[in-house]
Amino acid sequence: MGYLSQKQFGAGLAALIILFAAGAAHARGPDHRDQLPDRLTKSDFISVSQEKARLGQLLFFDKELSGNRNIACATCHHPDLGSSDGLSLGIGEGGENLGQQRSAGYGSARAESRIPRNAPALFNLGAKDILNVFHDGRVEADPTMPSGFRTPAGNKLPEGLESALAAQALFPMTSEVEMAGTANENEVGLACETDITEGWKMIESRFQSLKAYEAPFLAAYPDRTSIADITIVDIANAIGAFVAQEWQSNQSPFDAYLAGRSRALTKEQKFGMQLFYGKGDCASCHSGSLFTDQKFHAIAMPQFGPGKNVLDGEISTDYGRFNETGNEEDRYRFRTPSLRNVEHTAPYGHTGAYSDLKSVVRHHLDPLTALQTFDREEVILTDADTINGSDFLLSNTDEWINIAAANELAPKELTEQEINALVAFLGALTDEKSLPGKLGKPATVPSGLPVD
Repeated sequence: MGYLSQKQFGAGLAALIILFAAGAAHARGPDHRDQLPDRLTKSDFISVSQEKARLGQLLFFDKELSGNRNIACATCHHPDLGSSDGLSLGIGEGGENLGQQRSAGYGSARAESRIPRNAPALFNLGAKDILNVFHDGRVEADPTMPSGFRTPAGNKLPEGLESALAAQALFPMTSEVEMAGTANENEVGLACETDITEGWKMIESRFQSLKAYEAPFLAAYPDRTSIADITIVDIANAIGAFVAQEWQSNQSPFDAYLAGRSRALTKEQKFGMQLFYGKGDCASCHSGSLFTDQKFHAIAMPQFGPGKNVLDGEISTDYGRFNETGNEEDRYRFRTPSLRNVEHTAPYGHTGAYSDLKSVVRHHLDPLTALQTFDREEVILTDADTINGSDFLLSNTDEWINIAAANELAPKELTEQEINALVAFLGALTDEKSLPGKLGKPATVPSGLPVD
């Protein structure tokens, strides 16, 4: 893997820009941009038990789920931070504090690496139409699998999981950099190193011995007789139920407009809506009531941080969906994110490359130029000098050219006024009432551990 001079890099990327300007527009699929989506209503979401959701709330905020008992699901998906963490790439196990105040921590428990991808927002993941989760879709519904889901655990995934959301909940708690920690730090990390199912058993046994959890567990699962009957599937289903109910977003000004209230949108937002479904062609990927086609696209998003793939043992990249399918056409493709509450879910992209909504819109309009001129000042990373000092080694290498070459978006010209209108329309997708969640943050959790 060789490094390119700035002149070589610029020349290679310029050639790709010319190529896409000439012909990439013909590679897009059918045009449905004149069709507004149906209203998103309560019937579009899975129904959950309130007792199960309340149990899930406690589990979601409880650090007992982590190997070293120092991080909860809510640490990286906090209601005060748009159900995310406010960072481009977060710091998981071993870190301290929240959001942009989060550090790598101290001493032997200090985090040694960032999480490779941006923590996605959790809005509307309880919609019935959600079929896959994670940036690479590595957890997805699949009726051919014994569990009903295709995941990195393969046939080891336990049966009885009620949704892709519940299946997803199982994996951060067994990830070394997210929640589990290392084998020499705690019994969960050690068990996960042996077998992921052993890690789940270890977490399961922890909760089976926590008598303070018995009442909420039995309220959620009345067919059980004691806390000793609780399984890791019950834990995952409760977390899935909480997330499914907590962040439902369907009361935005745009929803009111779909319901017939023409004045719910400003004149500028209506102009932006016309651009979104027309000239901007945004709805080709951000389609439907959820504003995502749930498919995977390569749009030349800047890559930095620890990534998921190491090149020549020197620098890191991320092949995205390719890592799950092995199909060459999936290299550098990532899942289309929903745009619900998007003005509150920065930073944007699988690496959180853009902290400003207008900047990420500009990227979509001309990905290759945006990649070439990418400004690191957009990136929000904490402990920049003391953790992953090689964050940006990938920049201006021939791998950067490979990322550009995989781009699927042809450039589009919008005026500054049109870009502002488009951003205004995206703001009309905000449901203010959904931002803090329905149950919110509990004052305490049964384990007695501190709540972030």
